Amino acid sequence: MKVFIDGQFGTTGLKLESKLKQRKDITLLQLDFEVREDFAAKKPLLEEADVVFLCLPDDAARESVAATPADTLIIDASTAHRTADGWAYGLPELSAQHRVAIASSKRIAVNGCHACGFISMIYPLVSAGALAANSQLSCTSLTGYSGGGITLIDAHEKGRGAGDKYHSPRPYALGLAHKHLPEMKKMTGLDAPPIFYPVVGDMFQGMLVSVPLWQPAEKIWAILMKHYQDSRFIKVKPLDLEAATDGGFMDVEACNNTNNLEIFVFGHQEQTIVAARLDNLGKGASGAAIQCMNIACGLDEATGLE
Repeated sequence: MKVFIDGQFGTTGLKLESKLKQRKDITLLQLDFEVREDFAAKKPLLEEADVVFLCLPDDAARESVAATPADTLIIDASTAHRTADGWAYGLPELSAQHRVAIASSKRIAVNGCHACGFISMIYPLVSAGALAANSQLSCTSLTGYSGGGITLIDAHEKGRGAGDKYHSPRPYALGLAHKHLPEMKKMTGLDAPPIFYPVVGDMFQGMLVSVPLWQPAEKIWAILMKHYQDSRFIKVKPLDLEAATDGGFMDVEACNNTNNLEIFVFGHQEQTIVAARLDNLGKGASGAAIQCMNIACGLDEATGLE
């Protein structure tokens, strides 16, 4: 199977390459770094590949889609097609229908990292009727700086020093128009997106997405546990605060370098916090992309991920 990663030198592209080059069932088609933005140079690879991964800015992703044959499997890690008609959404654990859509589609849009955590928690609750579609929710997400791409990575790794601003967690997207909001709304069935408050920490990767609810913790836990009881990569952890934390503190990086997403439920009879822990470069990006490719190609979904 011939695979081309369009955008192979970015953060997600490099992660994909590192995972796929270990597989004997895949031949990677590659461009030289010097011509990575030369559309004429990459067009023959778009036409030759059986599978194309897009790790590009949105406009570039749309341009590559237009140049790729209709029968080629495209898996787009950009924001460009996540809510577009005709594209399967790359989170198969949501329902049997989502999994079938991925398995039968030639156009798959990979979830956003923050969105993956939010949707994995909220979709089952809306589907089960525990949350109304008109619920007004808020969401906080603590993420590693690799999600900001090369510019933010360089800022953190080259700019450190005594008193440097990059040592402190930094909230961003404070205009309340983060690019993940449209999929967070559409894929959960909510009437409105959450008030979303993302924070980038001084860690390369890792993510903890949390949502507060005025709901009994045991009820929320039971719904999520039932929904994901047969899931390979999404697991609901026991309703046990002591076991889930280290002296009451959460380890945001515990799922790093895996395709796992772990859901925690904390609280009591009146208030609950639901939290999803994942690797923003794993289940939030490259891992999810490979999982979708495996499903679409009729392979075990965990191939190359465990």
